[in-house]
This record gives sequence, C-alpha cells and structure tokens, in this order.
Amino acid sequence: MAKVNIDGVEYDTETMSQDAKARFEMLVLTEQKIRQLQSEVAMLQTARQAYASALKASLVTLSQTPPLGELIE
Repeated sequence: MAKVNIDGVEYDTETMSQDAKARFEMLVLTEQKIRQLQSEVAMLQTARQAYASALKASLVTLSQTPPLGELIE
C-alpha cells in the first residue's frame, strides 16, 4: 500500500483507478529518465571542459613552436 503526495494531497496508489495508476507509473518513469539524462548532461559537460582545456593546451604548444624553417637551420 504505497502512498504518494501530489500537491499536498496524499493518495493511496492501491485505491487509484487503472487510468490513474498508469499515469502515475508514467510520471515515475519520466522522472527517472529526467534524472538519468541530467546525469548524462553533467558527464558530457565535464568531457566538453576537458576537451576544451586539452585544445587550449595544444594550441599554446603549437604557438610556441618555432616555424619549420627555423628548426632546419
């Protein structure tokens, strides 16, 4: 006998209609998917920052390398 609170009103899922139960289950699944996607976004943002930092580092190294003609002398 699970209870759920919606807008300050407590409902017993056992007494919900089949339609209400189905909608509640979809709501729960939707919330779970949102949390999963938020975690993926956080991971991708971290990866983006790492790629940007690596790119900046390689560009600094490239700009500090003398032109090819100066290396051959």
